[in-house]
Order: sequence, then structure tokens, then C-alpha cells
Amino acid sequence: MADEIINRVAQSKLVTFDLETYYPEGKRVQLDIKDWLYEGLILREKEFRAAVNGHSWENYQNTYVAISCSSDAIVPGWAYMLVTTKLQPFAKKIVQGTLEQLETVLYQEVIDSLEVSEFEGKPVIIKGCSKKPVPPNAYLWITAKLQPIVKSLMYGEACSSVPLFKNK
Repeated sequence: MADEIINRVAQSKLVTFDLETYYPEGKRVQLDIKDWLYEGLILREKEFRAAVNGHSWENYQNTYVAISCSSDAIVPGWAYMLVTTKLQPFAKKIVQGTLEQLETVLYQEVIDSLEVSEFEGKPVIIKGCSKKPVPPNAYLWITAKLQPIVKSLMYGEACSSVPLFKNK
């Protein structure tokens, strides 16, 4: 009589929350305005406006854009705002910063709008590994959003989870 292997994880009431499934699909682009500055360091308004007006903005159709300046130039806020006026008809989302900051903003919006009532009173594990770029802050935000409603909260995988919170 052979012992049957039982998958206790599959039989448990544990619910897995995978942030990767909420990844906003779409192309990400870093737009560096350094080349639109005189010697990469000085913003001359007339030349800057000419560069902005001469750029092919259609290339940003349905993309997520992070605007930055990779040189040590002091760039006034209006310059990023001007670039935004050109991007706005085409881009899905525009931020000033890095691609990592863009991902953070995208995930914050997703988590803020997320309906989580289906997790109420359940033991939930927040999956830790992902193939897509999930920013570290997303884990903090989903923890804060789920904690008030779940029975318990864990991190990792069902076979090796780290307990975070248990509702008493």
C-alpha cells in the first residue's frame, strides 16, 4: 500500500496575490532632454523650443514616458512642462524622472484603484518573485491596502512564506 502524495497547499484556503498580474502593459520610454541643451548644460529658451517643436512626438503613441536630463544641468520646471504639452496627446502616462519612478507611479495608480473586497477575511500571501519590474513600494502599498480586511497576510510562496500580519 503506497502512501498517496497530498498537495496541502492546493487544498488550503490560502489566496495568492500576485502584483505582476496588475502590471500595466505597454512600452516604456526614457526621454532625455540633455541633447536639447546648449553643450548639454545650458537651456537657451529659443533653441530649446526649436528642438522641442522639431521632435517627432508621434513616436510616443500609447507609451509610458519618463522625462529626464542626464547631465548636471539646472533645468527649470517649465521645460519639462513644455515637453509634456507635446507628449500629452500621444503618451499614456508622463512623469519627470527615471523609468523606475515611472513604474512606481504606474503601480501606485493601479493599487489605489484596486477593488480588494474579494480578499476580505481570507489568508493572503503576497507573491514575492516576478518576471516583470514590480517596484519595491508596490509591496508596501498592497500590504497597507490589504491589512485592514484580510485574516492574515504573508509574503513569498505558499511553501516558504514569511508571516507579516494576523488579524486577532
